[in-house]
Amino acid sequence: MSSTELTFKLVNQSQCPFYDIGDKFKLSGNALLLKFEGENTFISTAIVRFPGSKENCRTLIGDLTNLLIQYENINRIPSCEIDCSGCNGSARLQYEKEKLLSPAPAELPNTAEIQLITSLLSNFSIFRSLDETHLKSIVSLLKLKKYPKGAIVIKKGDPAQNLFIILSGSVHVLDENDACLSILKKGDVFGEMSLISGDAVGATIKVAEPSSIAFIQQNDFNQIFNQFSSIQTYLTRMLAKRLARSNIMRAEQITSGMTGQLSELSVMELLQALNLSQKSGILSLKLAAGPAELFLKEGHLVKARYNDMKGRDAIYAVVREKEGRFNFDPKLPDEFKDTPIIGSMMEILLDASRIIDESP
Repeated sequence: MSSTELTFKLVNQSQCPFYDIGDKFKLSGNALLLKFEGENTFISTAIVRFPGSKENCRTLIGDLTNLLIQYENINRIPSCEIDCSGCNGSARLQYEKEKLLSPAPAELPNTAEIQLITSLLSNFSIFRSLDETHLKSIVSLLKLKKYPKGAIVIKKGDPAQNLFIILSGSVHVLDENDACLSILKKGDVFGEMSLISGDAVGATIKVAEPSSIAFIQQNDFNQIFNQFSSIQTYLTRMLAKRLARSNIMRAEQITSGMTGQLSELSVMELLQALNLSQKSGILSLKLAAGPAELFLKEGHLVKARYNDMKGRDAIYAVVREKEGRFNFDPKLPDEFKDTPIIGSMMEILLDASRIIDESP
């Protein structure tokens, strides 16, 4: 909410049934235009305060709110006079600016406005599992900002600060050479990787078209992340998918028979990439404790052996290894083509991560 409110003073009236010359009306708040599925939606936090205990005129409320919607921000409204569009009487108001020392509790968004923002957030995947009560608690932490085309939202190397949610428009994810790596659109989030890891921002985000973006500051994000396990799960899966996508090109090289070092690409990353690209073949590893072989059919594990271990035990042991060499042979022997899979790759990797985290 803006720290400024406009005081409208009644300077002329004729047969107005409610108000007298000299009465003052206060307007504060903002209005934000969001585009969803080709439709325009306004989120307005307009607050109109009437003089004393006099009756509230709905027509005058509409006139003042429309003025706020026209300029979107309370600070953009120029000096002006407005005529009430209401009944048989007439009234003319003009305003003078005043600065508030601190926002008054009565100027918080009302129930209807919170309900509108809550319903919008419920459409986004990251918040879809939360109920209305929890969504309303998150709404109070959101800040909204509109970006013109070409604006830089965050820059590669910046410290982690916010989690961003695109409400409308789109942005480009750029590398250090300003090449576009991907496009993010309405409902997508960014900035979460650096918040979770504590590392600097890994890519520059540039606005591709005029966009409305909500953001949650780091301290508030940490509070939300720790409170809601469903958001933890969502972000974990999203990070895993992004990691797999980023390694897919390297996985294509691996599937052509190339070798590599585990110090450059971990077993976990290898399996994620091979699963995403639905490859069949044998992933052979030369490790300090001995050789290992993982057999994959269309991206899923059907057999694993490492020293005296087999199946999941072998997989969990191999995933722990950080040093060694790997080779992928894209030819799966015929004897394994009808072998049932050991389990879902995502389930196996999540179990492996949990076991590693719980180990001394």
